[in-house]
Amino acid sequence: MRDLTLKAVGGLLLAAMLSAPALADTPTQRGHAIPGTINYVEGQVSIGNKPIGGNSAGADVLGPIQTMTTQSGKAEVLLTPGVFARLGENSSIEMISHYLTNTQFSVENGEVIVEVAEIHRENNLQVNEDGATIHLQKTGLYVFDADRAQFRVFDGQAMVQTENKHVTVKGGHELNLNITMLKTQKFDKKSYEAGDLYEWSSLRSAYVAEANSDAAPGYLAGGWGDWYGGGWIGSGWYWNPWFNCYTFIPGDGIFYSPFGWGFYSPFLAYEAPVYFGGRYYHHFGNDIHAWGLGAHYLPGVHGGGYANGFRPGYGIRGEAASPRGGFRSGGFEGSGSPAGGGGFHGGGGHGR
Repeated sequence: MRDLTLKAVGGLLLAAMLSAPALADTPTQRGHAIPGTINYVEGQVSIGNKPIGGNSAGADVLGPIQTMTTQSGKAEVLLTPGVFARLGENSSIEMISHYLTNTQFSVENGEVIVEVAEIHRENNLQVNEDGATIHLQKTGLYVFDADRAQFRVFDGQAMVQTENKHVTVKGGHELNLNITMLKTQKFDKKSYEAGDLYEWSSLRSAYVAEANSDAAPGYLAGGWGDWYGGGWIGSGWYWNPWFNCYTFIPGDGIFYSPFGWGFYSPFLAYEAPVYFGGRYYHHFGNDIHAWGLGAHYLPGVHGGGYANGFRPGYGIRGEAASPRGGFRSGGFEGSGSPAGGGGFHGGGGHGR
């Protein structure tokens, strides 16, 4: 087993519970990921006339004026750090620009979901669809359907521009790009969540988040309070050979994907896995589960206090935790523990 020994953080209890799996040595990168890097492929996918497969992950790049096409397959493409584009079946995109400060592509056919876990003011993240230019402005989840000339915002905000008009599209709203009068309207999120590409994107987001919690601790030089270890270059894409993909590791804090999964910086990676009963459990949103065979949920905490104690994301599916919840909100032993306040002991006081 690949283990990383973390020094005690705030006492013996944390040291016992927060041991984290990581690579034996500092994780190595597979080159430098840039916007357009292929991160996952399944089924029939090609760049131009060249078929690509699973060995393209982290190796092939969709460059400017190149087109990626899926047939009976799907693909995941990295954009700026923390931003993923995922293509459904019978879809195609053309990369226009793959610079960090100017990332643009067009949706030519089919359906594409863009997940934005981190975005900065300096990022110009732009998607073209059916004659419209769409600027993604906030973290969130965006759906592009070129066959129906539709654009949906599950969570976040985008500015849509045509020749003479522009409109702001906020979370829970969609826009028909075929009509002359650009006007947003609400749509039913739940009905769309049953869709194949949405479910696949949620699963891929979970895998990449697990790769983060596996890799991030390996960039710690020693323990709590030390500088980041060798190989650390700040917020960005980092290759995890055990998951055969790049994962997003932020430079500081914790970022949540729109699906509720957490992306942890090395300094806070101790919060990512929970070690209990000889197994490592990972907490994503309201779901705390383990890898491998056997029971996948931490006893007595699934859907309840423990998830709240470990900062579930403010995603589409997860419930928002109290901003002051942190490590001790929730309840490991149930409410009303004499210790008070959350975390491992239930109830109130220490959760603040």
